[in-house]
Amino acid sequence: MNRLFVVNKPIFRSSNGYMGYVKRKYNTKKVGFSGTLDPFATGCLIVATGQYPKLFQYLKKTPKAYSATLWLGANSQSLDIENIDSVKIIPPLTINDIYQALESLRGEISYYPPKFSAKKINGKRAYDLARAGEDVKLKKITSTIYDIHLVNYNHPFVHFEAVVSEGTYIRSLGAIIADKLGVDATLSSLRRDYEGAFSFEDEKSLDPLKYLKIPKNNYSGDEEYMALGKKLSLDYFETKEDGVYWVDRERYFSIIEIVEGEVKYRLNRVEKYIEVDTPPHK
Repeated sequence: MNRLFVVNKPIFRSSNGYMGYVKRKYNTKKVGFSGTLDPFATGCLIVATGQYPKLFQYLKKTPKAYSATLWLGANSQSLDIENIDSVKIIPPLTINDIYQALESLRGEISYYPPKFSAKKINGKRAYDLARAGEDVKLKKITSTIYDIHLVNYNHPFVHFEAVVSEGTYIRSLGAIIADKLGVDATLSSLRRDYEGAFSFEDEKSLDPLKYLKIPKNNYSGDEEYMALGKKLSLDYFETKEDGVYWVDRERYFSIIEIVEGEVKYRLNRVEKYIEVDTPPHK
């Protein structure tokens, strides 16, 4: 069964590991997720079953919003509470210093991802190398911080919210804030509030056609050509400019790409969303 929905990932469960629970709950073997959440993080995680995981790259998933807590004085190699190795008592900071540290991150920033991350180095996950005690050298990445602001400061905890581009590491933002404040610090909590158009609403089924970030194109040719995956002529498309589009059919939809006058399939015959009243398996 094709199904697109959002789960509320619990704390101390890996995103991949949580899929085992989702498979059992919805009695399905094919399940995928988009946008890995760290085990200590909670919140919005986009999940799809059947054919729908193939749609992830075409969905409106950015910007992403997070609520986080930075624990001043705590130190962790993974930049979160899973690997804390020391805690120092530090004097309270001024609200103005914290505010300035947060405000300085607005805009485009370049930084190193956490060593304990899913980034690959020569085919191996960075977190596997880090746990094995090996040297981890990652390349800088660039993210856009659309908004970041202080919610509350209750020493030694700094609570803040951030709206960021896809692929941003909030743990790294916490480390940058700590450096600007001149103290050790690590994230003690992290929640993803939403991803683009997606937020948690009791795992209700979502119509993927309402969440596609690519435009629709109208096709007036023989439907059988598309049903059989035959070569399509540009003459039968309303929009003829180069680009990626979705095309609506009665029982399914397809994603095509127009390149220099040629029509190519990206995905063909994706079955349409159907509302299912049967409750999931518990």
